[in-house]
Amino acid sequence: MTTWVIKIGTSLLRGNKKHTTFDIINHYCSYISRAQQKGDKIVLVSSGAVGLGCHKMNFKIRPKEIISLQASAAIGQLHLMALYENIMSKFGYNVAQILLTRSELGSRNSYKSASQTLKKLIEWNVIPIVNENDITSDEELKYGDNDTLSALVATAISADQLILLTDIDHLYSSDPKTDSKAKPIKNINNSSELNKVGLANQQTSWGTGGIKTKLIAAKIATESGIKVQLADGRNPKTLGELLDGKELGTIFHPHPKPIGNRKSWLSHAIKPVGEILLDHGASEAIKNKGASLLLVGVKKVSGNFISNQPVKVINNKGEEIARGICSMSSDAIKIGINSKSTTTGSPLVIHRDVLVLTTE
Repeated sequence: MTTWVIKIGTSLLRGNKKHTTFDIINHYCSYISRAQQKGDKIVLVSSGAVGLGCHKMNFKIRPKEIISLQASAAIGQLHLMALYENIMSKFGYNVAQILLTRSELGSRNSYKSASQTLKKLIEWNVIPIVNENDITSDEELKYGDNDTLSALVATAISADQLILLTDIDHLYSSDPKTDSKAKPIKNINNSSELNKVGLANQQTSWGTGGIKTKLIAAKIATESGIKVQLADGRNPKTLGELLDGKELGTIFHPHPKPIGNRKSWLSHAIKPVGEILLDHGASEAIKNKGASLLLVGVKKVSGNFISNQPVKVINNKGEEIARGICSMSSDAIKIGINSKSTTTGSPLVIHRDVLVLTTE
């Protein structure tokens, strides 16, 4: 049995001269149901609410105003889910709608709740269909975050593979639209290779993600031990081939030593509210010795936060090296820095169990 998370982009669902949106979703659902029948489990992360809303309203171009995009999403989300529900029921499966925002996933309790709900739906053989809650969150509408969302969902349910279906056939060494010498990349074997890929952010006028967010998604998933395949979904048969085990497009191979669910959440789901600047000794202790962060190693604090909130950890060169949940408020740290005592033990700022390195 394989647990899959499949992300389908907006550009694939709007339809084309050959296929309507109904036709495209019908094809995708047929392959999903076939995989379910052989024992696999699938979570679908589907974009398309804004695009379908615009189509319903007969807009010729995608609106730019956030309110117009949110209103379009409200119209399109209903249509999108109706299509999935009607088609999947034809194949004998129920679907469930899961709307999430990044701020919700930034809460550990909400993250665990979403994880448990998704796993229960999978246990019931229901197809969860996840989307960013575009109606209340403008972050995805501006930056295209369903790619990131799909990776966070994959880590939350400990998926085996993440499929990113898009409108390109591979990741390329450079932008093939402007560079005739651009070469397709079939394998990304480790994070170093991933970090070296310097591509322009390609995007269509209807999609919002581009290559950048797909690389971020691949980083999140592979760090958690999940294999990622980026493939061309314009031909719906591609999904069927991928679910049958065929390797297509660009494959991002999983890290041999995954960081784990909690560390992945700390590294990628939370939004830091402040920064803590360390001296050289504390930076080295965190990076090389797996140490907790003590007040004695803190030089400066930025931002206003209370205890148990997420922060960035910055080394003496100004580089982010970690993220974690701070045990002290920013005010308490400032007072502590100004009154460090050499006769008593140094207070704990971030325990190593809630501290994750963000650079290699």
